[in-house]
Amino acid sequence: MLASFPRALGAAALVALAACSGSTPQTAPKPVDARAGLKSGLMDAGEATSNMKVIAKAVSPQGFLGITNSDLAFTGNYAIQGNYNGPVIWDISDPANPKLVTAYQCPASQNDVSVYRNLMFMSAEAQNGRIDCAPGGVRDTVSKDRMRGVRIFDISDIKNPKLVANVQTCRGSHTHTVLEDPKDKDNIYIYVSGSAGIRSPNELPVCSRETPDKDPQSSLLRIEIIKVPLANPAAASVVNRANIFAGLTATRSHGPTEADKKEAAAAAERARASGGFVARNPQTGADMVLGGFFVRQQLDSIVKRRGGTGTPTAADTATLRTNLQPLVNQMFGTAPDPNAPINPGRQCHDITVYPALGLAGGACEGHGLLLDISDPVNPYRLDAVADSNFAYWHSATFNNDGTKILFSDEWGGGGAPKCRETDNKEWGSDAIFTIENRKLKFQSYYKIPTFQTAQENCVAHNGSLIPIPGRDVMVQAWYQGGISVFDWTDAANPKEIAFFDRGPIDSTRMVSGGSWSVYWYNGAMISSEIARGLDIAELTPSEHVTQNEIDAAKTVRWNYLNAQGQPKMEWPASFSLARAYLDQLERNKCLSASRISAVRSALTSAEKANGAARAAQLNTLSTALQNDAATSCDSKKVNMLKDAVKGLAAPIA
Repeated sequence: MLASFPRALGAAALVALAACSGSTPQTAPKPVDARAGLKSGLMDAGEATSNMKVIAKAVSPQGFLGITNSDLAFTGNYAIQGNYNGPVIWDISDPANPKLVTAYQCPASQNDVSVYRNLMFMSAEAQNGRIDCAPGGVRDTVSKDRMRGVRIFDISDIKNPKLVANVQTCRGSHTHTVLEDPKDKDNIYIYVSGSAGIRSPNELPVCSRETPDKDPQSSLLRIEIIKVPLANPAAASVVNRANIFAGLTATRSHGPTEADKKEAAAAAERARASGGFVARNPQTGADMVLGGFFVRQQLDSIVKRRGGTGTPTAADTATLRTNLQPLVNQMFGTAPDPNAPINPGRQCHDITVYPALGLAGGACEGHGLLLDISDPVNPYRLDAVADSNFAYWHSATFNNDGTKILFSDEWGGGGAPKCRETDNKEWGSDAIFTIENRKLKFQSYYKIPTFQTAQENCVAHNGSLIPIPGRDVMVQAWYQGGISVFDWTDAANPKEIAFFDRGPIDSTRMVSGGSWSVYWYNGAMISSEIARGLDIAELTPSEHVTQNEIDAAKTVRWNYLNAQGQPKMEWPASFSLARAYLDQLERNKCLSASRISAVRSALTSAEKANGAARAAQLNTLSTALQNDAATSCDSKKVNMLKDAVKGLAAPIA
């Protein structure tokens, strides 16, 4: 989400630190590891890795370098990287040598991207997006040229994306999610999550800023759903505005920590001293520095109202300062009553759909939601959870069998340092839940087990599953906390197994950077680095992951991937798959050492054989494993091994 604070309009355009109180203090310090004390720098920062290897670092092209890189999507051999100036497309046929294909100018925020077949979709939320993708923004407060919603491109010729539709929405699109309905092959659906204020009905007539009790057609408390006819994507339109928040109540507010108060106060004083604009957040009582884009828009409006043109005058600046606090009060409103119904400004930040299971996880600012999406146009809520340790429910990831879900907390909008020694482990972390009878049951938190400095924005952000069979393993971005790979097979005891990190961009002040998102795609971990470009890494064998497990993961191949449209992972029959399960049984001591050795020998012998001889050996082994399952401490895993062996024995169609 990082950019929703400094870049998008409305409350999301104001740079403010959010924090949480009431967490349990850490009882023991986190261990110091190779990430501590790394040298600062933009292109020459110190680096630390554990159990992975960075195989490529691609620098953003001219005109896009230094502009925020955002989310990623993948199609074929291409990685599509969002950037606030437009999408950047890389050829990753050779992951160790990514090559720039094109950088398409189309300024907006956040420009999050996704794909489906020959189509690319891109989010636009802030007021500067234009329907023609031209630079320069839109200065008028109401304009037919403004684009806030989801853009649709034809990428049949991926070197030359062609804009075919702009679907306007009432809150713009901070993020969006592509949903493939298994029952509908003619259309796809897009769930739109918007975090900015509702646009004027003078600009988009269907939008209503009234609360739902005053206007049943209110645009508040809704997610907008776009239907895209695949035969004619230019005809895409909003087909429903679903209220998945009905009946929820306000959640506990999060006050700033002492460290946050000091940092916010210092930032406010620096801004005042340099002529910046500072206002009090009416919900928290803390001073906050207003973002430059917001200030420019307000000054432009003042100039226009007096009939002027050109650069704002000193009198215009004085007018803004005089009216600044009332304007902020109107945008933010007062702090919500804990006993009142849910704040009508509440929205989802990100929705992850799992079409194969008909479920979605909604990370919805103040709540984590479990949704039924079996009817894609009419999703409904199955369960909701809140957590006083969470400041901003940001994203969601299911495990492969849909029995667990992980939500991330983007405390401070991605601009806050929440991995300092003074921060509790629950803050800016992941919360892991099991799904039992379609209800969410909390199990534990996960946070990177190291400290970062006060000059590094660090909270949980976007990630995806790594297809290691028989385990729940995820790679995740932590902004300037780097990327972390962790195992959450045991939902109550997640454990980090690999990482990559750089030192802060600047050791003297906060400069936004780090990994926005990192996803596993066809054997590699691709990371969108906010300030630098693209990082590509591979897992290496360790005591936590064997080469067989890595090889088995690499057999899962996708034609395209949107991490928020989670695919069900399936493993083709391979000897690496069988050996991966065997390695796991050995690691957990659920077969005797002698039996592990015997099964390994049987697999080696069968792999060297051919035809009927191979099938006979594998069938014999499968039968023996059926007996092993009865005495193993992990009969389920033994049966998975048995099924993998049977799959190898099956004749090739």
